[in-house]
Amino acid sequence: MRLSRRTRLAGVAFVAVGSLTLAACGGGSDDKSGGTDSVITVYGTNPQNPLIPTATNEVGGGDPLDNLFSGLVAYNTDGSVTNEVAESIEPDAAKKVWTVKIKSGEKFTNGEAITADSFVKAWNYGANPANKQLNNYFFYPIEGTDDIGNTVDGDTVKGLKVVDDSTFTVTLKAPESDFPLRLGYSAYFPVPESAYGPDGKITKEFGERPIGNGPYKLTKSGWERNKQISLEPNPDYDGIHKPKNGGLVFKFYAGGGTDAAYTDVQSGNLDVLDQVPPSALTTFESDDKVAAYNEPGSSFSSLTIPEKLAHFEGAEGDLRRAAISLAINRPEITEKIFNNARTPAKDFTSPVLDGWTDKVEGNDVLTFNAEEAKKKWAEADAISKWDGKFVVAYNADGAGNKEFTEAMTNQVKNVLGIDSEPKVYPTFDELRKEVTERTIKTAFRTGWQADYPSMLNYLGPIYATGAGSNDGDYTNPAFDKLISEASAAEGDERYKLIGEAQAILLKELPAIPLWYQNATAVTNKDLNGFEFNWKQKPDYYKLTK
Repeated sequence: MRLSRRTRLAGVAFVAVGSLTLAACGGGSDDKSGGTDSVITVYGTNPQNPLIPTATNEVGGGDPLDNLFSGLVAYNTDGSVTNEVAESIEPDAAKKVWTVKIKSGEKFTNGEAITADSFVKAWNYGANPANKQLNNYFFYPIEGTDDIGNTVDGDTVKGLKVVDDSTFTVTLKAPESDFPLRLGYSAYFPVPESAYGPDGKITKEFGERPIGNGPYKLTKSGWERNKQISLEPNPDYDGIHKPKNGGLVFKFYAGGGTDAAYTDVQSGNLDVLDQVPPSALTTFESDDKVAAYNEPGSSFSSLTIPEKLAHFEGAEGDLRRAAISLAINRPEITEKIFNNARTPAKDFTSPVLDGWTDKVEGNDVLTFNAEEAKKKWAEADAISKWDGKFVVAYNADGAGNKEFTEAMTNQVKNVLGIDSEPKVYPTFDELRKEVTERTIKTAFRTGWQADYPSMLNYLGPIYATGAGSNDGDYTNPAFDKLISEASAAEGDERYKLIGEAQAILLKELPAIPLWYQNATAVTNKDLNGFEFNWKQKPDYYKLTK
């Protein structure tokens, strides 16, 4: 059991450009020796969408994708970056035009060569609004897209140019010194030519059985919906995440959720559960049937109230959102339900990231204050009298969702004197389907696991106008402008702009920050190689037993 993080993420968000021109190398904690043939079973959730890199922005699909594909760069355990498919990624003097060279001999698991077009075509596909890809926002820095990441002139992005089979260039709208830091995220993965149908669309068949280039590939059984996803090592993979085990099985627990998964770890039927349920938080570290892990993490939890909900627009909406935030007693919930394995939030990012501070203008709205909550609710009633019920939706297959949602809605009910209650969805993908299709008619729990180690990743993709993970449909041009300026800035100036952007969020509360989540896990006692990485996930390729 380890109680302190081995490597803090501070400082890794600004990786020297020079490190990105080196060939990938192993060593240290990424040593490739000493593998076994054992298949490792791990907790997962049924993916919301087909397994297409530009269409997946949640962990149910993201975890398998990260093991099926490799990007231009790979993230080490501590969040630092090493070249993977890229031979080099080099900027011009202004750091606005980046030239990418791909290593020779790189292939997909069907034998198809990986070329510059494997990336450029996939990125164009992701940015084309006609394809309705959830990760289009990640292309917004590239010249030829709007602030949402959609192409603005035809089907292709102006700033992407194929030079030859192994070289392409990326022209940005503004200089960005750490642009390559993004390129290990799944939105930027390559896609083989065989994925596209005659109409130029990525086929349904590919989404069900993706052909990647990563450490693993799908087994014959592959994705069995609502049951599991099975992977086996890719024998042709020669990157820095070479598997030490005989494969991975992501098992889904729709009915019993993490409680059922915990019981399976105790009985030896599951090897890894990377989120301990509240029912076990007071006992898991002394449970002699499991190996326990508990350390600071990077995940962020929130409550999203869609802009379209009655009484939550304009000045009235600002007052009601603030009142609800002030009515939530975060320390009480994090102590009594999560046994202090969560820390009350002070902002919209994560305290393990470089540049974080708890001194953000307006964050007093995140401190429990019943009298102030009642006052703001009354001010909102003076604009338009409240009617109806405040309902918060959650998915039952996530650790602690039921318990904290019940406690939180009860607090809101008691403090504000209104009807407030939870609404349960059996699985994450069922909840996410209604959120994505905008058919949900209530507030709902949300969370964020970083795509790349930067504070900006917790802000732009979630709250920028039209961004793929902007579940509440929030829009504020001033916020968008600050995020764009922060992306181009460096050092203290970047952090200053991020602080100003967060001050806007704390005033308007498109989502209500709740807490930062510790990285907690239990594993089979026979399991070796478990270690949390910067994403608060295990490095799956290291696991053996």
